[in-house]
Amino acid sequence: MTGAVLRAEVPEWRSILFVPADQPRFIDKAHLRSADAIQLDLEDAVAPAGKPAARAALPGAIAQLAGHGVPVVVRINRAWRDAMADLDAAVRPGVRAITLPKVEDAGRVRALDEAMGEFEAERGLPVGGIGLLLLIESPAALPLLHDLAGASPRVVAMTLGPEDYSLAAGCSTDAPALLGPNLAVAQACAAKGLLPLGFVGSIGDFSDLAAFRLKIEQARQLGFRGAAVIHPAQVEILNRGFGPSADELSWAARVVEAAAAAGEGAFQLDGRMIDRPIVMRAQRWLRQARQGARS
Repeated sequence: MTGAVLRAEVPEWRSILFVPADQPRFIDKAHLRSADAIQLDLEDAVAPAGKPAARAALPGAIAQLAGHGVPVVVRINRAWRDAMADLDAAVRPGVRAITLPKVEDAGRVRALDEAMGEFEAERGLPVGGIGLLLLIESPAALPLLHDLAGASPRVVAMTLGPEDYSLAAGCSTDAPALLGPNLAVAQACAAKGLLPLGFVGSIGDFSDLAAFRLKIEQARQLGFRGAAVIHPAQVEILNRGFGPSADELSWAARVVEAAAAAGEGAFQLDGRMIDRPIVMRAQRWLRQARQGARS
């Protein structure tokens, strides 16, 4: 590979909607769902017999969604031969990130990073521009979270896969069992400047939207900034729950304006000391609002 290698940009995605890569009727409508990104799934959502056809159709689906201005994520399979074939189909213009399932080894992350770079270089894409989203799905990964988060400059986000994790851990997907692992993922993301994705609970339960709304309120309090879901009805809850409220936006605008006037260092606003971390949080909320307006 020649030329400069990029560091993948960390996105501000509140909502990522899973869409099976072998279901054109869902793909055709995906850009209408108001999700910040669409995740085309080649893994669990596609039966083994259907994976070759889904892979063959993937470049067209990517181009279709990218044509609507929707950021595309692709979840690949874990087995090496499948993963390489998936990357061959997935490393295309319009793809913002590749999701790696069942991540437990930083060396594997680096190997897939290198393979992606070869595909990017062959296709005239910026090497390193496509990010990696790591899916943590077993207790074996928990002691390695910080190593995994820093395994490659492509890593932009991590999330817990609650169904596979609970199966591996022998626990339920109820809040007490998954709170600790979710917090560990969120804190590892915070330490490395990544996007923490997730909420405490099952990703498969979308029947009770009121309960889901409460889970997202809790997730934001725990430090998460977005999540992936499987049903379009959940998207608006994510966009509202992880996005700043009207009051927060008003306050953020005043903080940023006051910071520009005050210059470097701390200052007071409404009887409260405002320093750099608070200004940065205000700036993040304003960025999220601008992104939401474009969604």
